[in-house]
Amino acid sequence: MKKRQSIFVLLVALVLVMSLVVVGHGQTKKPVKLKIGLPGSYDVTSKDIIDKFIATHPHINVEIQEAPWGDFTSKIATQIAGNTMPDVWFQENAVILGYGQRGVAEDLAPYIARDLNVDEYIDGLFSARTPEGKVWGVPHGINPVALAYNKTVFEEAGVPFPTDDWTYADLIETAKKLTVKEGDEPKRFGFIGAYAITNGWFPWIKQAGGSALDETKTKSMFDDPRTVAGLKQLRQGIEEGYFTNVDFNKAHGGDLAVFASGKAAMHFMQYSLQVNMQNQFPDTDWDVVKMPKAVNGERYVPMVGNTWLISSRASKDAKEAAWEFLRFYLSDEVQDIVAASGSTLPVKKSAYAVVENAGTKPLNKKAYTEGIAEGGVTLDENATWNEWRLLVQQQVNESVVHGKISVEEAAAEIHKRVQAVLDENK
Repeated sequence: MKKRQSIFVLLVALVLVMSLVVVGHGQTKKPVKLKIGLPGSYDVTSKDIIDKFIATHPHINVEIQEAPWGDFTSKIATQIAGNTMPDVWFQENAVILGYGQRGVAEDLAPYIARDLNVDEYIDGLFSARTPEGKVWGVPHGINPVALAYNKTVFEEAGVPFPTDDWTYADLIETAKKLTVKEGDEPKRFGFIGAYAITNGWFPWIKQAGGSALDETKTKSMFDDPRTVAGLKQLRQGIEEGYFTNVDFNKAHGGDLAVFASGKAAMHFMQYSLQVNMQNQFPDTDWDVVKMPKAVNGERYVPMVGNTWLISSRASKDAKEAAWEFLRFYLSDEVQDIVAASGSTLPVKKSAYAVVENAGTKPLNKKAYTEGIAEGGVTLDENATWNEWRLLVQQQVNESVVHGKISVEEAAAEIHKRVQAVLDENK
């Protein structure tokens, strides 16, 4: 009898051990299902990361929803409406801010305060934070800009390379020196004049002391004279012919081809494009320095990225499992994998050694890593960013790129339209 009782006690103890709660943070090792959404599939998110998570978290039954980026983002809207979306997925940061406003995204501020040492991360960790302090997601990766320069062009022209101490005035004057014309036709431009937001008009308005929106992200700042001044500098460079314009770029294979071939000496290049440069133009001799300093002596480094969110409609257990995945994604091991990809920057400071010692062009990757540490800024993103940004793009194309109307007229129209969008979505 005693033997049977002992066996019974051992069996009970074994069952209790198997169902024990994992120590720390209130998370359990009882089986839980977790659906992870991967737009762009494993072309955007390393399969190695997902496989490592599954292997090290056997109590989490992971289901992967993957699709090409466009297909995923089209489908997710229907899934949200039908409450069938994944428990955790990522999209553009501005989209995530919109989801937060609509109540789709879980506020991660309490999770971060509970489990992360924020001093171990760059400020970009909070790209999806609202002025009220809610955090609707954490970065999948960060994509900042730096000033790229074609070393061959500079050497042939006998012009010193750019430095981290440059201002935008230095950029303009050097662009003029490097511009070469044959008659009225340009042979070489000093700088690529883009009309997109990240490497186009946004850096120019920031360096002039302007901005797109105010700090609360509820008021348009396109009526600010400093914002107008920045747009006018970009327009002047294109009009006077020492900056390229979008039509020239398109006619010659795009921004990278123009830069790589030496048809333009400088370019505000996003970090992710280094991979394209390596693959498409491996023989180009080029490097980067930090973005030039603004009129106030500060440095502003526009950065854009994709952001993970946790569905606010997921079950409590699924939310905890989703956060466990995001903690794993933000760990040293995984952030090193993100860093090694070269297609995006991690947000954990310890991983920057992997970036900076990669040994691939551009060699001066500190221009990106130290640049965002010094002056990383988001693109004034808010819940309506995608809507008002397109309105700005249209007017910038009309005035800055093609000069059909004055910059002042365009800025006034932009201000009116952007403010209307902001007011409609208060």
